Amino acid sequence: MENNIKNDIQKQNIHKILAHSHATQLVLFLFAVFLDFVFDINLFTDSAPVGVGVVILVLGSVLIFWAQHTSRHFNKENINKESFSKGPYHFVRNPTNLGIFSMIVGFGIIANSFFVIFFALLSSLIVKFVFLEKEEKILILKYGEPYLEYIKSVKL
Repeated sequence: MENNIKNDIQKQNIHKILAHSHATQLVLFLFAVFLDFVFDINLFTDSAPVGVGVVILVLGSVLIFWAQHTSRHFNKENINKESFSKGPYHFVRNPTNLGIFSMIVGFGIIANSFFVIFFALLSSLIVKFVFLEKEEKILILKYGEPYLEYIKSVKL
């Protein structure tokens, strides 16, 4: 039974899991924008937080680019805990998802949209507990002890 579970996990493609994760975030974002047009529930009474939203959106974009640049240069030889701790991965295990979340929240603040921010939180929870857990199981099977050490050192 345990071998069947391992085989099922190994057959799954990390990129396919991430694509489903990002698609979920996109669909929930679009649904939130639709609800915002229909119900127009504002969070703020003035435009003061717009600057904060812009900063959050830009920081999220920078984080995504940094994570993608770092992952492109991942060295698969001589794997150890430090192999996984480069760039933003030193601080957070899933910087691309944090960046997407930040961009959506930043947009929600700029647009003064309750639904965008609410669905950003909802999609973040779905991604964490559905998709990222599958991804981590695959990475643990693929890289073993070095990845487990990395998980212990980077909690987020």
